[in-house]
Amino acid sequence: MKVAVLGFGTVGKGVYDMLLASPTLEAGSVLVRTGKCDAPFKTDSIDAICADKSIDAVAEVMGGIEPAFSYCAAALKAGKHVVTSNKALVAAKGIELNTLARENNAGFLFSAACGGAVPFLHNLELARLSDEIISLGGILNGTTNFMLDKMQSEGMDYADVLKEAQALGYAEADPTADVTGLDALRKIMLGCAVAYDMLPNEGLLNEGIDSLSADDVKHFQSKGLTCRLLAKGGKVGDKLYAYVQPVLVKADAPECAVKKNFNMAKYLGKNSGQIVLMGQGAGRYPTASAVVRDLECLSYGQRVMMHTECRQVKADNGGCVCSYYVRMPKMYADSFELECAENEGDNVRAVTKSISVKDMHEKVKAIRASGASVFFAELS
Repeated sequence: MKVAVLGFGTVGKGVYDMLLASPTLEAGSVLVRTGKCDAPFKTDSIDAICADKSIDAVAEVMGGIEPAFSYCAAALKAGKHVVTSNKALVAAKGIELNTLARENNAGFLFSAACGGAVPFLHNLELARLSDEIISLGGILNGTTNFMLDKMQSEGMDYADVLKEAQALGYAEADPTADVTGLDALRKIMLGCAVAYDMLPNEGLLNEGIDSLSADDVKHFQSKGLTCRLLAKGGKVGDKLYAYVQPVLVKADAPECAVKKNFNMAKYLGKNSGQIVLMGQGAGRYPTASAVVRDLECLSYGQRVMMHTECRQVKADNGGCVCSYYVRMPKMYADSFELECAENEGDNVRAVTKSISVKDMHEKVKAIRASGASVFFAELS
């Protein structure tokens, strides 16, 4: 199977290298920006790729929604299979691309869009064939896990650890999607689409680590707690929940063993019980390996991950209830029902009574609207 690559950045170069070394796949042309065609294998024309009858599949690793969507749509209409590592694209346009693939007898696979080298969506698709998925999620963003690990193991502050993550290529120049939890949220959206045929596009909640300080780390570590950014999704009755937020876990929690840029993706099956997958979640070759895995799956006959029944739904996080650790200005302490509180200068560090995820996110949003700084994390 001959494969064209759309994009020649960090992941694109890794995919091209792996295609050149593959005994079963053949490297085709690589789409680059106009003016970047500095080698015979490069082209700046998606039309040329679509018209090339020797190209069987396209690997999209550009990122962003446009022009990636238009390019993938054109390839599918030309009857070419498409694989992508682009979680933003699949979260926004996955159902549409899946429909185009079916209409043109082409494949559309996207396991590389969630978990880097971790075969989470791939195994989730297999599991749902014979089991009922109760819940899914885990540590799905390698960038923030690297940052949290550094802040907690080496006492680094947020600004310094972000710079290091960017220097190592784990974080983009604009790290917003990672540090706000948006990247992990998009991945749990894809997990829900694969597990439940439901792609949530409203009612979603994400809280990242961009409000975390070195003082916060010192305080919760003094209580024997470790912070991880967790994505959670699942069904309660006919309602779907999907959200991302920091979680404080005790030292014996399995999440504490997840270091550096690693991911820990998991799902709970009615019959299988808890299944946990771990591996590198960021970087050139971990992600490229997942792209090539999808290409190999195409060559063995797999065509879909998203079923025809998949539909967009509104997430409902009102039924998910937990207690929270929260640091906020004293003047806002009466915004919550508290189990306990410690004063610290102008701030208070407190533990809330049980509150829904939806209500907690809404209350913190209202406090931040006044310009106040707040950090909060679920207590596991």
